[in-house]
Amino acid sequence: MLVTVAATIALTAPLGATAAHAADNPYERGPNPTLAALQASRGPYAVSTTSVSRLSAVGFGGGTIYYPTSTADGTFGAIAISPGFTAYWSSISWLGPRLASHGFVVIGIETLTTADQPDSRGDQLLAALDYLTSRSSVRSRIDSSRLAVAGHSMGGGGSLEAASDRPSLQAAVPLAPWNLDKSWTELRVPTLIVGGEADTIAPVASHSIPFYTSIPSSAEKSYLELNGASHFFPQSVNTPTAVQAVAWLKRFVDDDTRYSQFICPGPSSLSISDYRSSCPV
Repeated sequence: MLVTVAATIALTAPLGATAAHAADNPYERGPNPTLAALQASRGPYAVSTTSVSRLSAVGFGGGTIYYPTSTADGTFGAIAISPGFTAYWSSISWLGPRLASHGFVVIGIETLTTADQPDSRGDQLLAALDYLTSRSSVRSRIDSSRLAVAGHSMGGGGSLEAASDRPSLQAAVPLAPWNLDKSWTELRVPTLIVGGEADTIAPVASHSIPFYTSIPSSAEKSYLELNGASHFFPQSVNTPTAVQAVAWLKRFVDDDTRYSQFICPGPSSLSISDYRSSCPV
């Protein structure tokens, strides 16, 4: 059922998962989630980093990998993230350690050129995932069946392209996405779109909302709109974005239903102007 809300997330502690639930889901990672934990600057995992040179990258421009330092919990899902038009990974690099600290391997990519369009960025995101799982120094830490994509602006449009091209992906998180293609009826990958209400470069009325609306109701989807936010909200730490992105990735990459409570009924506060969701269980 589609929901649209405009009130704040209840600051109540979520119900803990039972031992039986954890046993039922071999991908579940980390402690029982709380809103406070999702709002914190870091999750439960210590994070290490390694660089990928442009020379060793195939099909993308290199980048930085962030990964949980400990191997005690086994393998993790992986996420490739692209910056926007004319931008470098450094413009949104806060997302790398933030997501990795919740139990993901993250590669923030540099693009082949800063002017690459969404279709090229989509190809590069998929190339980065292929590199992560087959050639990277952290490949043994990754479950190659649990992969996701994200990106800002044209990188966000690229994440839609990647999800369209590779329906086996577990999740996509476009941030202020820009794309000339407004219809994504073929999309089957669970997709969280985050838009800025005051975005004048990729206005939500002609980008994020039509993208969201066109995704079929049979696919899991959510739309988060940030009150008064410009196109560049991902270029500084944005807590509402982080909360929803982590919850979405944990729910669909890790199949962790402990995070469903943060998706439905979902967030709403003075910082949220719109929220809609297919409400996955």
